[in-house]
Amino acid sequence: MRKPLLLMTPLLALGLAVAGLGAAATDEVEPKEPIPEDAALATFAGGCFWCTEAAFEKTEGVYEAISGFTGGEVEDPSYNEVVTGSTGHAEAAQVWYDPEQIGYDELLTIYWRTIDPTDAGGQRFDRGTQYRTAIFYHDEEQRELAQASLDALEESGRFDEPIVTEILEASTFYPADDYHQDFYLKAPERYEAYVEGSLYVPCLESIWGPVDDLQAGDE
Repeated sequence: MRKPLLLMTPLLALGLAVAGLGAAATDEVEPKEPIPEDAALATFAGGCFWCTEAAFEKTEGVYEAISGFTGGEVEDPSYNEVVTGSTGHAEAAQVWYDPEQIGYDELLTIYWRTIDPTDAGGQRFDRGTQYRTAIFYHDEEQRELAQASLDALEESGRFDEPIVTEILEASTFYPADDYHQDFYLKAPERYEAYVEGSLYVPCLESIWGPVDDLQAGDE
């Protein structure tokens, strides 16, 4: 499958001109808004966390998605440390959702359609292990569903190359600085510049076909 050629453009340079700070670590990040006690939690790494967060926050049944870092060895990393690729962490989003409105299997379907699961070097223009793809399960049921969905993709014959997305047990999650939270709403012009400059939609459409408007900065 041929992938779009990614080039550094002025729009992409603008979108990449960001900086952030670390934050206190928790195994399950406290949501910014109160949510019901029976809310469920999922964690996905899918390249730039701005896009992962935006995709899930625009999904009915999701209370909130939080951008952050997980899967590495360094405690309380800053954004500037993570983007060097030296911490072992991946950019990720924790997703709080209502399991009565949306199932984990449905979240998995959304997740797959926001990534290229065969790209071992990152996602789109963002290169490095910090932009790798991974599903972090929080219990055995999530692990089984994630594995079943990955197996189904492999058996579908859609991909010429092997799927490299990992399925890993959830570990300590470090929320990114407030600057990065809800970035698609706080800075829609910069967010759209990043999405356009990184060829986000063309990349996904080359894999999955027409893409729903999961990444738009407006509601």
